[in-house]
Amino acid sequence: MGLKMEKRYSVKNLLRYNILFSLLYRLASKVHFFMVNKRFPDELFLKRKFDKTQNYVLNLENPKTLNEKLQWLKIHDRKDYYTTNADKYAARVFIRDTFGEKYLIPLVFHTTNYRELKPENLPDIPFAIKTNHGFGNTVIVQDKRKVDWKKLRMDYRRWLNINYYYFEREWQYKNIKPRIIVETLLLNKEGKLPNDYKLNFISGKLEFIYVSVDREGTNKRNIYDADWNPLHFTWARRGKDLSNIRGAEIPPPPTLQKMIEFGSVVAKLYKYVRVDFYDVDGVLYFGEITQSHGGGFDQLLPYEYDLEFGEKINLLIK
Repeated sequence: MGLKMEKRYSVKNLLRYNILFSLLYRLASKVHFFMVNKRFPDELFLKRKFDKTQNYVLNLENPKTLNEKLQWLKIHDRKDYYTTNADKYAARVFIRDTFGEKYLIPLVFHTTNYRELKPENLPDIPFAIKTNHGFGNTVIVQDKRKVDWKKLRMDYRRWLNINYYYFEREWQYKNIKPRIIVETLLLNKEGKLPNDYKLNFISGKLEFIYVSVDREGTNKRNIYDADWNPLHFTWARRGKDLSNIRGAEIPPPPTLQKMIEFGSVVAKLYKYVRVDFYDVDGVLYFGEITQSHGGGFDQLLPYEYDLEFGEKINLLIK
C-alpha cells in the first residue's frame, strides 16, 4: 500500500496533475469569458459591469453622469473613423496628415506575425512593443539582449488573438485588424520615461488634464484644469487606494499650449475624447486617442464631479 501511494504521489505524477489542472483552468476561464463577455448584449453587459464597478446603478434611459454618458455613447455613437483613430497604427496616418510627422513617436518595426518578433528585426536602442488594437500589453525593452524572446512571442501570440471590444464593449476596438508595433522608447535627458499628459475634452472643450507623473518611479496621478490649477478629484478603478494617488505639484509642460491646440482639433470629432501627449524636454509627441477613459468604469470621485462633467455632454446634438 505504501509503495503504491509513493508511486501515485511521485514528483513526476504531481507535475502531470499540475499541468492537467492548469489546462482545465484555462479552458474553464475561456468558457467563462465566452459566457459572460460575449453572450450578453451590450446594454445588459454594461449594466452588469457598471453595477460591480460604481456606487450607483447605470441609467441608460436618462444618463446624467459622465460615466453613464460614456456607456450610452458606446451603444449609440458609432462612426467608422472612431475605429481608425483607436487603431494605434492607423491613427498615425491621421496624426501625420493633420499635424505633421514630427509629432509621431518614431516607428521602428511593425508586423501582424508574432513570429517576426526577433532581436535581429529590432534596433539596438531602447524601444516599446505594443499591439495596435488593445490596452495593457506594452513591453518596454531597454536592452534586447536581456529579453526572453520565446516568452515574448508567446505573449504577443495570445494578445493578437484577443478582441478587446468584449472586455468593456468599446465598439471602436471591435473591427481593428491586430498588429504589433514597435516604437522608439521616449526618454528624457535624465533617462526616464516622460510624464503622460491626458487631455480630457467634453463637447469640444478642454475640461481637465490627467497627468501620469514619474511613471517608473512614484507613479502618481495629478489632475489640473486648462489653466494648470490643481483639481482635487480622482478617476480610478474601484478599490484602488486613493489616499496617496496624487503626487507633488508639477509645473505645466513647455508644450502645453500646443497640446491644447492639437487636442482641440481632435475634440471636434467627439462628444468626449481623451487625447494623450508626451513632452520630452520641450519636444511634443502624440500618444493616443481614447474615447472612453477607463471604459467608463473608473470611479470619478467625489460623485459631484461625475455629475458636473456629465451635464456638459448634450447627447441630443449630433
